[in-house]
Amino acid sequence: MQKPYISPYLVSTEGDFDLKKSSTQPPDDAPGKKQCGKQLKKNIERLDELQHRLYAEDSRSLLLIFQAMDAAGKDSTIRAVMSGINPAGCQVYSFKQPSKEELDHDFLWRSARSLPERGRIGIFNRSYYEETLVVRVHPEYLSGQRIAIPANLEKLWKQRFRAINENERHLAENGTVILKFWLNVSKDEQRNRFISRLDEPEKNWKFSAADVEERNHWNSYMHAYQETLKNTSKPWAPWYAIPADNKPYMRWQVAKIIRKTLEQMAPEYPKVDEKETERFSEMRRLLENK
Repeated sequence: MQKPYISPYLVSTEGDFDLKKSSTQPPDDAPGKKQCGKQLKKNIERLDELQHRLYAEDSRSLLLIFQAMDAAGKDSTIRAVMSGINPAGCQVYSFKQPSKEELDHDFLWRSARSLPERGRIGIFNRSYYEETLVVRVHPEYLSGQRIAIPANLEKLWKQRFRAINENERHLAENGTVILKFWLNVSKDEQRNRFISRLDEPEKNWKFSAADVEERNHWNSYMHAYQETLKNTSKPWAPWYAIPADNKPYMRWQVAKIIRKTLEQMAPEYPKVDEKETERFSEMRRLLENK
């Protein structure tokens, strides 16, 4: 299986992740906005080349999972990082509130239907991890899932962690490389971004009163993220906790990790059969004479 790219933001796969040590800010020596933009552009150019190779190779896939608090920048990061990727080789899925049909199946079912095909990059904007994040903060949502709810909910979260880990390991063993990004935004920065949605007319559509109400559960969400990342960052499906208060730096780091991972995968263009190459000169002659 693919080994994770070692980044300063790689979440420990030993189960000892401490969210309090995970910064929302880039390091003091981080480059400025302009330089981050240049680095992002270089990474996107390289990603485009690697994605073409992955698509042509058609034997493995790459799954990118993004989770974050509201206003952390999931949508804009996906858009910025994948802007240079051929749409034919990329699939993006946003997971909202489950439908009635989805609730009639286990919690992994709807995401299983959206997994990337071989040769493609799949992107999950939110994912089955909502079941250990939002649902953990709002256990009342469990009543609509028509499942047996244990008296001790800790048992349920452990069951879901185990199911996720086993599922991701199965995917990894069958050719899907998995990268998971937690965009770590601070509560103060989230407030500032919510206010900008109120102040700037072109951002009004993004504003939701429900998002503001969820800020009342901030500590509960941080606990849910702590437990989720600690229990599900594995060598075959690592989490990366990316500082999200500075968007240019965040986007560069996400692009860099994806690029480095694809470089480790080293996809290659398929080699043409020797007998077929022997016919190339004949085919060229026929084409040029018509």
